[in-house]
Amino acid sequence: MVWHSVWASDSTNREINGGFTLEPNSVRKKADAVLALMSYSVILDLASSSLNMQSSKSDGEKLVMSQLGGGATLSDSVPLYLEGAIAYSRYDPMFVASNGEQSRSIPMKWTTLSAMGGVGWDFPLRENLVLRPIVNFSLGTVQSDLKIANWFLNQKFDTEFNFSNGGSMNALGYGGAFMLDYELVQPEHEIDIELRYSAMHLEGFANGGSIDSHANSQTANLYTRYRAPTGINLFARPLRYVLEASHSRYYGDQAGQLGFDYLSTIGTGLEVDSSDLIPLVTRTRFVVRYMFGPGVEGAGLSIACSF
Repeated sequence: MVWHSVWASDSTNREINGGFTLEPNSVRKKADAVLALMSYSVILDLASSSLNMQSSKSDGEKLVMSQLGGGATLSDSVPLYLEGAIAYSRYDPMFVASNGEQSRSIPMKWTTLSAMGGVGWDFPLRENLVLRPIVNFSLGTVQSDLKIANWFLNQKFDTEFNFSNGGSMNALGYGGAFMLDYELVQPEHEIDIELRYSAMHLEGFANGGSIDSHANSQTANLYTRYRAPTGINLFARPLRYVLEASHSRYYGDQAGQLGFDYLSTIGTGLEVDSSDLIPLVTRTRFVVRYMFGPGVEGAGLSIACSF
């Protein structure tokens, strides 16, 4: 996988022992970039729910993003829709100090944890088709390995240097989504089609106060799934094959942060009906997906459950 660094350098240089200068990012620019990356975690999206990206350069930069989430309507009689997700990301950029002739890499790591929730209501438009407005909210935190980075600097340059204000930041988010959801369930096959537009505004704050950092991101996503019996029974229930496809388009501050503004996926797998054995978990799907976008491609295995 190929990706581009999202960190923009500040124009201020810092002098370090040996004639080396370090161009640090300002707190504002770093915070904005981190919040834009967090947007991928607090918006439900199949394509970006699991990313593991490595720079094509030999600088060691990489990004890992994972999201666990889902949503469901309570019942036909009470069409209250609830959704939620928890996410983890790890970003390992490399800062470079230079004296014009030589350069030295300085390690720096950022860890992000976030949670998102949503409440919506299903409005039937026609048979099997509903319009679903959703209100979303999120909470996240970003922690940096400043002690490791500062120790490295002290060893290399015999000086004290602070990268940012406290090395941590929290974020509050609010937004919403509109979804068109079509579901056709028949004995011979099942069809799911979801068209969703999500928007989220994130505000960063640290040490009890705002640091004037924010991100506004939007995602438009089309998701389709086809399920049909294979003709084989497993656990006294039909074993189904699954075909999936999705396309996500990213707008606002998150667009281009990772070098692309859209991602597409195609997948195939099997679905096991375990309702007789485990009443709480009715179906479990194992799907292999191939993901691709501008300068990005990869594959992965996912496990999903229906309750």
